[in-house]
Amino acid sequence: MNSIRVGVLRGGPSLEHEVSLKTGESVLRNMPRKYSAKDIFISKEREWHLNGKPAHHDQIFRRIDVVFNALHGEYGEDGKVQQLLESFGIPYTGSGVMASALGMNKILARQAFKSVGLKVPSGFEIVLENELAQTAKKIFRNMPPPWVIKYPSGGSSVGVSIARSFDDLEGALEKVSSFSSKILVEEYIKGREATGGVIDEFRNQKYYALPIVEIIPPAQSSFFSYDAKYGGQTRELCPANFDLPTKRTIEAMAIAAHNAIGGRHYSRSDFIVSKRGIYILEINTLPGLTAESLLPKALNAVGSSHKELLEHLITLALK
Repeated sequence: MNSIRVGVLRGGPSLEHEVSLKTGESVLRNMPRKYSAKDIFISKEREWHLNGKPAHHDQIFRRIDVVFNALHGEYGEDGKVQQLLESFGIPYTGSGVMASALGMNKILARQAFKSVGLKVPSGFEIVLENELAQTAKKIFRNMPPPWVIKYPSGGSSVGVSIARSFDDLEGALEKVSSFSSKILVEEYIKGREATGGVIDEFRNQKYYALPIVEIIPPAQSSFFSYDAKYGGQTRELCPANFDLPTKRTIEAMAIAAHNAIGGRHYSRSDFIVSKRGIYILEINTLPGLTAESLLPKALNAVGSSHKELLEHLITLALK
């Protein structure tokens, strides 16, 4: 009997290209032997390759049975590659077209979270003007400092800044302007950072909530920034040092967020635990699976592994 051919999709045109390469490498390395793994690399220029050789995507699709989507960010996580795969009838891991698009857009995701009763930080969308000082003045008039400035469609904390003064605000706007003219401004909520993963139909549960991971960025970082995520200095505690009611609340919120966007197979949501309550920040429909990533740490805490997760997700995709 021929083994199932799994195309591991990695790379892509997004700002998270390098992180995707690491996730894809981890997936290829941990792929159960029962599958025949195929390395599908997409360059930053959107050129497709199969096992190191250039190939058109329709040629590649004829040589695989299912795709393990290890892309992150634009194109891979926003519904675009999902739409392409569906047009060719290729099953794939992760959320579908609409859920991916919704989860990737922080502004729309906020609305979805609020619709099911989850707490989100106060915030608003604003379009950057040519004179950034004008935009800064509008933000200053609408919300008191400190502010969190975000690129609405980015992941891995790309382009995120915390501005504590008007001068900081102009600098944060300049930083984010290289990614998008539309930005999301949110209130800064002081608290402890946490993340919670959800896996569909795992261990006899319809929605299995993984143990909560508490994230403690290094002292020089005021939040879980890109550098803090991948610099190796952040402490990640799993199980987290929250009391049991807090852990259960975060787990329930992670499941609610997963369902609010119509998530599929797995997801990971980020939270702030503050004196004012627990706030959801965002959802990741294709969580990182690198050695530094948070979902694998939570899997290890419940005695699971990369291999078990990969087999489970491929089985869900083939259903």
